[in-house]
Amino acid sequence: MTEILSVMKWPLVACLLLPGILVYYGLHIIRREVIFVDLALAQVATLGTCVCLYLGHEPDDPHNYFWSLGFTLVGALVFTFTRSTKHAKVPQEALIGITYVVAAAAGILLLSKSPHGKEELQRTLVGDLLTVTPVEIGKTAALYAVIAVVHFIFRKQFIKLSFDHDHAAAGGLSVHFWDFLFYALFGLIVTSFVQVGGVLMVFSYLIVPAACGTYLAASLPARLAIGWCVATLASVGGLYASFKLDVPTGAAIVCVLGVTLLLAAIAQKFRRTT
Repeated sequence: MTEILSVMKWPLVACLLLPGILVYYGLHIIRREVIFVDLALAQVATLGTCVCLYLGHEPDDPHNYFWSLGFTLVGALVFTFTRSTKHAKVPQEALIGITYVVAAAAGILLLSKSPHGKEELQRTLVGDLLTVTPVEIGKTAALYAVIAVVHFIFRKQFIKLSFDHDHAAAGGLSVHFWDFLFYALFGLIVTSFVQVGGVLMVFSYLIVPAACGTYLAASLPARLAIGWCVATLASVGGLYASFKLDVPTGAAIVCVLGVTLLLAAIAQKFRRTT
């Protein structure tokens, strides 16, 4: 046990503290039916990093974060003004998918010119959780706390937009402003978490626990509680499996989350038949 904690102490702290707000955002994303928006924003953030590396900066240069954030905010602006209506000719999910593919392809092209392109490409996908530091965790946790406070203060507006969008504009709510704020804050979260866990972990923590909560509960608070429990248990299980099997940490957590979702779906199916 001591040996595991010596290696996994800070990754465990990161996995217990940081995914919480992703679970909350995941419930909004599932309701909005833009499941791959986080994957697209994460890839856009990664593209910003790729551009920074192409310009000659080192992987640990602070410039990487600001390039990623800038690209992510542009993506947030695009998704704000392309949100689908009932009569849209092209659904927003299609545009999100196109954004992801183009950003991924552009990132590959840029990294192909880097001497360490293969390693950097792998790092953007699965992150480097084992090297996370207390300072990184503290900064990211503080940012997430500020975003959580903003969401709590304006929870009525955000919930109205996600869960009753058709009546939001009719009620006098500035849809474009609140949508952009929603995506911009989400962009901050994605940019920070990609630096720690990579694109795959961002998507998994966002969607899988929220999907489990949606399968197993009807109310928003209950879904949130279940999602937090799922994220916590999967994090511990993934880190333990990574240590024991000597496999990449991020990939192990993603796989455990996938198994958890399968079990939740089976449980929901079983409840319907009894």
